[in-house]
Amino acid sequence: MKNLHWYDHLAINSYWLGINIASGILTPILMPALVLMFMPVEMKNTYLANLRVIGLSVAMLFQPIAGFWSDRSTAKMGRRRPFIIWGAILNVIFLFIIGSSPSFMGADKGLILGVSAAYLVLTIGTILMQFSSNLGQAAVQGLMPDVVPENQRGRSSGYKSLLELLPAALVALFVGRMVDKGLIWPVIGIIMAGFIITMLITVIFVKEEPFKQKPTGKVLEPILRILALTAIFVGVTRAAIWLVSSSGKLLTNAGVTLNTQIILIGVAGLIAMAGSIIFGVYFGAQVGIGKDARQHMSFIWWVINRLLFLAAVGSIQGFALYFLRDVMHDPNPATTTSILMAIVAVFLMLSAVIGGYVADRVGKKRLVALAAVIAAIGALLLLFARSMPLLLVSGAIIGLGTGLFFAANWALGTKLVPPAEAGKYLGISNLAGAGAGIVGAGIGGPMADSFNALQPGLGYLVIFAIYAGLFLISILTLSKVKVPAEA
Repeated sequence: MKNLHWYDHLAINSYWLGINIASGILTPILMPALVLMFMPVEMKNTYLANLRVIGLSVAMLFQPIAGFWSDRSTAKMGRRRPFIIWGAILNVIFLFIIGSSPSFMGADKGLILGVSAAYLVLTIGTILMQFSSNLGQAAVQGLMPDVVPENQRGRSSGYKSLLELLPAALVALFVGRMVDKGLIWPVIGIIMAGFIITMLITVIFVKEEPFKQKPTGKVLEPILRILALTAIFVGVTRAAIWLVSSSGKLLTNAGVTLNTQIILIGVAGLIAMAGSIIFGVYFGAQVGIGKDARQHMSFIWWVINRLLFLAAVGSIQGFALYFLRDVMHDPNPATTTSILMAIVAVFLMLSAVIGGYVADRVGKKRLVALAAVIAAIGALLLLFARSMPLLLVSGAIIGLGTGLFFAANWALGTKLVPPAEAGKYLGISNLAGAGAGIVGAGIGGPMADSFNALQPGLGYLVIFAIYAGLFLISILTLSKVKVPAEA
């Protein structure tokens, strides 16, 4: 069995750096800033949530299809690299659309459902980029099971986590300042360069064996199952959003006191988020996988665990800029958000690399549970953060827990997927990546705006408390994940 060197692990996972340069800039900094420019300030959380829900619904649908497609590829370059190449090229093209959105400011309002022309262009660019980005991401997810020996996947997951978290430390330090100054195109250029450079590293230095066996089995049925999976999950989530929104309006109209509303709607929000994740993934993944689902229940519960955690941490990150603006009253929230992300990333990277090695020795499930406890403590500290030192401490604790989670959880997942269908199954796991934003932001954004209207800044405290609850609930799902003792 080949023993891979550190530079092999870096090359195998290099495209994750490009992907996360994009997500590390777009999600916490650029998208919130653009939405704030394009839409009414009092509804910014809702419109940001809508943008993420629309884009991530596309990602949830397309990534498993792209993974299934790459699993069946017989290209001479290998199953994965051709998709990474085309994904990077198309990303650059669609980033031009996102970058051009500010030039539509001042155009006629109310084009569709009352949104501005600039917001509409931003939405179109986001949707298109979800197709291209997930084309490459689905392929790179299959690289590790393809080329990394099983006993080295914890280590390789550590390098993957390092490259996922590195952008916050190296890029975001000056990206926030650029966004605050309105320098959108240079920021877009950084994202483009990240995709192209990391794609070239993967294509040049990773060696794949071509898949010579002619693909067999049905094609249409798996695609229809993935479509049904997406419809089930998004439908369950949107129903949960409607229930929370309706209950909030009912309580307000009934004259219920603010403290009682916080408790009742907060609990309803937690139940809605956790419930839509558990039921949406449980039934959606079974439809997506098909008749083999019962043989892979541990994989399904792993996706649920991953989604509960990522819904919390991703949403905290996504609403950080608005929290700094509305609660901390920061005059340069994009700059401060990038500094916060950079400091947090230091703890993320340290714990991720260490966690990758530790996970191979002490057990991945134990480390995932510990990560959730640590992250929950950090999220609860956010409720008391009114100064930068306490905010940074809270962020660092969340970063520590998230780094451990990234290293251990992904290594755990690679042991639960059939090697011959790794792209398809890890594509289905995008229920966790895309679904995190759909649930966390989709429900949390409107809740934040609703409570902020009653008391400025209150909405962020309510949703941050809910996210802490999601961290803790994620621990309970690990009992359903059955893996060999060494995992």
